Amino acid sequence: MDGEKALEYALKCPRCGRVYSGFRVMCECGTPLTVEFHVEGSFEDLIQNNYLDVRRYLRLLPVEDKYTPRIMYPITPIIERKISGHVVLFKLDYLMPSGSFKDRGTFLALSALKREGIRNIVIDSSGNAGISFALYGSTEGLEVHVYIPENTPEGKKSILKLLGARIHLVKGDRNETHRVARESSLGVYVGHWYNPFFLEGIKTLSFEVYEQVGDIDSFIAPVGSGTLLLGTYKGFCMLRDLGALERMPTMIAVQAHGYESVCPKSSKMSSLADGIAIKNPPRRDEIKAAISRTGGTCVSVSDYDIKSALAELMSMGFLVEPTSAVAYAGFKKLVRDEALEEKSKVLVPLTGSGMKLLDKLIRVLREKK
Repeated sequence: MDGEKALEYALKCPRCGRVYSGFRVMCECGTPLTVEFHVEGSFEDLIQNNYLDVRRYLRLLPVEDKYTPRIMYPITPIIERKISGHVVLFKLDYLMPSGSFKDRGTFLALSALKREGIRNIVIDSSGNAGISFALYGSTEGLEVHVYIPENTPEGKKSILKLLGARIHLVKGDRNETHRVARESSLGVYVGHWYNPFFLEGIKTLSFEVYEQVGDIDSFIAPVGSGTLLLGTYKGFCMLRDLGALERMPTMIAVQAHGYESVCPKSSKMSSLADGIAIKNPPRRDEIKAAISRTGGTCVSVSDYDIKSALAELMSMGFLVEPTSAVAYAGFKKLVRDEALEEKSKVLVPLTGSGMKLLDKLIRVLREKK
């Protein structure tokens, strides 16, 4: 690889200011850590134009060439549609190697684990993050323990088994699964709710979008733990600081009924958006700050909204899981409420593949009819 660079970064607690090195996800005070990492130069000078995958952006990330995972994920395409007077840019992250955007975070997290020589890891997941870590871990010889709720779709369980993950089923919801995994002694906890390296890895989505379409008006993301929204926000901030981005897009969070952490609470409970069924994300204050700083907002959607959005996405040729339809359901609601500026340029990420849970997908779409 061109020009290996010396890696300089620190892990810092945004609450108490403690600074750490090595691999760690949480401060002693219980706060999720962030990566302090700075680069010099312009965006155009820092990218590696001879690559059309993640290697294109390695100089913008806290990673050393010799520790990168074997799987180099691709730059995912954007499909443009004009809908209700707006330009909607669908970012097809469900085409990632593991079938979800989580590969962006996993890639960087794995590089940090390799750097420290860590071989046994523990993660809690609703399916996609576990599958991503299992896939990348299998190519690196890691032992991956995945804690998932018992009601995780069978398709996702089967993929985890295929990839050789050590599966631990937990009785209870997503939050209980998280608690049990955190207490595990089977390996180093790498859960993406807290993992600062995972968050850094998501920034590549922003870099790709900038190169593909330039400035956008709004970024609409499904929000549970907030990893996608926060990582993308950090990427846009980096582009701004490097002088590439002229203006920050508004960050819009979409949550499912019953699992609102930044939106007003709903009395109903979603049964479809299992990927964002998180009531108390540890980075909630960071999510709120990103929304506020960009003049964004939060909207909550029902299962009916999700089903309708899923069917419409299918009709456009996008085979995604129900949680992936949440962002588009949010866009439709914003249009109904006339909450978007006229002729907005809106980015809607499609985050997870429907191929992982075809039985559930078929059932949901049949119910819609």
